[in-house]
Amino acid sequence: MDVRRADERYRGGDPEAGIESRHSFSFGPHYDPGNLRFGALIACNEERLAPGAGFGEHPHSHTEIVTWVAEGELTHRDPAGHETVVRPGDVQRLSSASGVRHVERNGSETTLTFVQMWLAPLSPGGDPAYEIVRGIADATPYAVPEAGAMLHVRRLGPGERTAVPDARYVYVHVVRGEVVLDGEPLGPGDAARVTDADGLEAVGVTAAELLLWEMA
Repeated sequence: MDVRRADERYRGGDPEAGIESRHSFSFGPHYDPGNLRFGALIACNEERLAPGAGFGEHPHSHTEIVTWVAEGELTHRDPAGHETVVRPGDVQRLSSASGVRHVERNGSETTLTFVQMWLAPLSPGGDPAYEIVRGIADATPYAVPEAGAMLHVRRLGPGERTAVPDARYVYVHVVRGEVVLDGEPLGPGDAARVTDADGLEAVGVTAAELLLWEMA
């Protein structure tokens, strides 16, 4: 198990434009050849946007993009004019496939915080696709078959336990609260990369919310 602390993340974004980013993997101008990916996961970015701030129309290709809102509301728009608002508890996925463009913005009057995770597909190409699942439950894993991955959302109270999936690769990200994972304390923004996970569990120290990626 390789634990990465929140304060070890690479700071990016554009603070003057109201964008604060923290990157877990090599991203943009920050290049670390020893930290390019874990399993299918190639990015796990914590984004904090001030009211009105956001990312103008920009392209993606050959990437599965999954977004989890921690607080606030994320407005998503594609070039065809389709617009959705993503709120806490929703899972948003954009399959960029052979190429797509989109806009992400905080259209509300409060701060927006979200976690965006990028996964490498098993094979390139295909047609772009968009999906949003409203209010996903703890017991409902979210499959991204294009990347051979499954997302599990876990919400724990103090003293509550949850099993970690047994898998070749498991990535655990703490959205909020404090937990203990296999004896290792983790706080907000901390992450653990587990190889050959078998029989592990996470225990809530405080009320906590976790994102767990199960990957082949």
